[in-house]
Order: sequence, then C-alpha cells, then structure tokens
Amino acid sequence: MKTPLIQTMNLKKYFQTPGGLLHAVDCVNLSIPKGTTLGVVGESGCGKSTLGRTILRLIEPDAGQILFEGKDISQYNEKQMFDIRKEMQIIFQDPYASLNPRMTIGELIAEPVRIQKMLKRKEDIDRRIYELMDIVGLARRFVNTYPHELDGGRRQRIGIARALSVNPQFIVCDEPVSALDVSIQAQILNLMMDLQEDMGLTYMFITHDLSVVKHISNEIMVLYLGQCVEKGPAEELFENPLHPYTRALLHAIPIPDIHRERSRRRLIKGEVSSPIDPRPGCRFAVRCENACDECRNKDFRLKEIEKEHYVACRLYE
Repeated sequence: MKTPLIQTMNLKKYFQTPGGLLHAVDCVNLSIPKGTTLGVVGESGCGKSTLGRTILRLIEPDAGQILFEGKDISQYNEKQMFDIRKEMQIIFQDPYASLNPRMTIGELIAEPVRIQKMLKRKEDIDRRIYELMDIVGLARRFVNTYPHELDGGRRQRIGIARALSVNPQFIVCDEPVSALDVSIQAQILNLMMDLQEDMGLTYMFITHDLSVVKHISNEIMVLYLGQCVEKGPAEELFENPLHPYTRALLHAIPIPDIHRERSRRRLIKGEVSSPIDPRPGCRFAVRCENACDECRNKDFRLKEIEKEHYVACRLYE
C-alpha cells in the first residue's frame, strides 16, 4: 500500500451558534496515499468543505490531528504553516468569486509565486506564468485580460494554475466543476486527472455529484452531518453500497431512460436532523427506513465489512 500523504485522526470542528454547538466535522478519520484521490460526497451542509478547509488550516480545528507526511501540522505556528502552504493548496468552487477582479490573469497566476518568494526576477516570473498557462490549456493571449472577460471554464483553469504555481503535493478540490456546464466539466476533470498522472498530485475531491466522483476517485468517503458513515474503494462502493444513506445517494443519480429512472428512484423521507448539539445515535435514523430504537440511542463506529470497505450502521454490527 502506498504511503499516506495526508491523514486525520478524530478531527473535529464545531461552530458556536446562538442555539448551541454546530458539529460541522465530528471525529473524522481519513488517509490519502500519495498520488491518489479521495472523493468526499454528501448533501449540501454535511461538512465537506469545512473538512477540506480544516485540513489546510484555513479553518482552525477544535480537536484531533492532521498529519502531513507523518508530521502533525495541527499545532504548527504561523511561520511553519507559511512554509508548508507550498505543499498544500486549494481549488475553490466558484471560479469567479475566488479571483480578484482587479488583477489580470498574469498577476493572479503569479501572486502565489511572489508571496512565497519562489522567484524574484520579472523574466523568471513571466516565464513561469506562461508555463502554467500552457499546462492548464489557457491561451497566452489572455495574460493581460481580467476574470470578468473570460467564461467559467477558463476562470477555473486560472484557479488550477494558481494552485499549481507553488508546486504542491496535495490539493483540496472544493467542488471545482459544480458551477460549470457539463461539457466544460469533462474538460476540467480530464485536465485534473492528466495533471495528477504527470505530476504525482494527491487530491481530496469534494462534490455532491456521485457520477463525477466515480470518474476521478480511487476511494470515496460518504459524510452525513459531519460524520463519516461509509468509505471504501470507488468501484467497490458503487457496486456494493452498504449504508442506507449511500444507497439513497446512488439512487439519486439520474439515468437517461425515463422508464428505468421511474422504477429505480427511491426518495429519502423525513427532514434532516439538526447538527446543533446532536443527541447520541445515528444521525440518519430520522430518515432511515431501517431505523429502530437502538439506532436512535447508540453511536455506531466504522467497521470493516469487506477489505478496506468500512460502514457505520446497525445492520452490520
């Protein structure tokens, strides 16, 4: 098995609200080997983006460990984190909101290089800008244009170029294609997979689109209200989903056949329970057709059912 580049151990992130503590990330354990992709899926509000930003320490964790190449970075000071930023980057969901509208494309791509002081001479920086534009498939003629002059696909290529500019090992991809047209999504996904193969990159790919995550991921983690309910190899999880929530997510993937679509669709009933000061028990129990009193009163830990396939559910206790 490949050496893990990123690991978390009992990672927690809570937010104080007027109603109590919101459990955004609750005891999440993950391991991402070098050169692979972990897909993180779940409904909006389940804690996917918070998990990614907490790993990068854009949001400070409340408890747990974050290991990068075996070193716990959760206690690093500002100077130590500045040095490690070169190794860990992020591609944001909205390619327009994440770019400064007052800066040209060339300035945006060069900004991380200048901040990290990786290059000093203008000629070297300009050469690096054009090199990155070539890598992500962005025509050089756009170097002096502004973000509002480009379409969503080209803007996202700028975001990818910025992430690559400091030669990172690990990139959190926070729903990088959700704001794009389907045809552009395929181009960006293929670009990211090619870059991973060429540069040995490690991805944490956050999305709510399971058809996308299957295309790019080696392993998939399913989050529900801040907790991991199932994780395993991508092919295995799609062929043999174990948790009722995972099965419901897979049933929600559209099939381009109206008759098959109607016969297979299974809707999740009930309302999402509150993530604020949640009571003991499975957080999916209020929406699960298999739930019983034990589910509502007992916490279930991830259990290995098949090789590297884990699930937290009473059905497999």
